[in-house]
Amino acid sequence: MRRLLLVVWLGSLTLATGLLLGLLAGPAWAAFALVPLALMVWGWEMIGRNWRSWRYAERADDLLISRGVLWHTVTVVPYGRMQLVEVTSGPVERHFGLASVQLHTAAAATDATIPGLDPGEAERLRDRLTELGEARSAGL
Repeated sequence: MRRLLLVVWLGSLTLATGLLLGLLAGPAWAAFALVPLALMVWGWEMIGRNWRSWRYAERADDLLISRGVLWHTVTVVPYGRMQLVEVTSGPVERHFGLASVQLHTAAAATDATIPGLDPGEAERLRDRLTELGEARSAGL
């Protein structure tokens, strides 16, 4: 999904840059259209690496979310601190059969998202996390 959006936006920018500069400034200036094209090739690889870096694990007392290639981030959300678990899916995500699970806690900085899940898995995870959150928060 992200790769499609990358190709649509940077492909359009490449064509527009090449055509406008070629028509207005001359064919030599149309070579600047290679800049967004190079960004598209680089972005294609980076999107794949970023996608492969996402992980989550349901542990005994908390949910662990790990992501990132250059800047690796690990988020640990205790089940008892979860206030709301949402499943979201925008129009492009729905077209590709994807959904995201978003966790909300009292501290805004610890809100976490797990993108790119199958909708069935997202709903299962939401139900499981809600159940565990209710069980753990009862003891607070």
